[in-house]
Amino acid sequence: MSIDPFSGPDSPRVRFGAEMRRLREEAQLSQGAVASRLGCTQTQVSRLEAATRTPSKSDAERLDRLFGVGGGTLFTGLHRRILARPGSPDWFTSWAEEIEPAALVLRSWDPLLVPGLLQTESYARQVLSQEPRMTPQQVDERVQARVRRRQILEKDDPPLFLALVDIGVLRRPVGAAGVMREQLDHLQEVAQRPNVSIQLVDQRCLMGLLGAFMIAELPHGQTDTIHVDSSAEGQVSADPSLVTSIWSRYEAIRRWAYPDHMSLKMIEDVKQEWT
Repeated sequence: MSIDPFSGPDSPRVRFGAEMRRLREEAQLSQGAVASRLGCTQTQVSRLEAATRTPSKSDAERLDRLFGVGGGTLFTGLHRRILARPGSPDWFTSWAEEIEPAALVLRSWDPLLVPGLLQTESYARQVLSQEPRMTPQQVDERVQARVRRRQILEKDDPPLFLALVDIGVLRRPVGAAGVMREQLDHLQEVAQRPNVSIQLVDQRCLMGLLGAFMIAELPHGQTDTIHVDSSAEGQVSADPSLVTSIWSRYEAIRRWAYPDHMSLKMIEDVKQEWT
């Protein structure tokens, strides 16, 4: 069995949590006391120590000020190593490692490509290999990172995933015809799962042309969090005004969506065109 070097005992995130716990206990501080200094909750401190939460830059800086070890750079150094994980841009780390795996419901809108969580390896490789200045090694790392993300839909208690996809995506050539047939086969297969819904959206829906996004509904009454794509750098935010704006856009797009059974029939029809 392979071991993920980024969640194993020697990973920077695990060491971050272990050092945090060790120094807290040496200073005889409770998790609640550290939480008050970090400006977060005791639960968040517990998750940092257990390496189930990705620390923020401000977490690292405040811990360095609090404990002052390693020349005052121990935690900021570990934080930089966490963000250096191959296959994930820095801004995407908190979403892929913390938000998505914890979500109860994920809602997505994709006007140009198959959603990342539903992409086959071949399709993902074609997409990622087109990015400017990407080396073959970087492409491999990004592809494997995307494949790892799909595992959240296969775990014992997966989130409900509601995907809205522009119907034009089915005819956009990504690689050879075989890549497209395999991808559409995969969409048909995954749509049979009780936790996955795929609805195609009529191309006359213009309010979706501003770009792709995702909405994560989180447990324990936590604020919904959004991930919005852009051509330069994506944005992850729980800001209420941004979340409300994206929710409004999602509902407007959804009004142009075909029912699941019609969408699956359309996928089958287009698949026959890829010969």
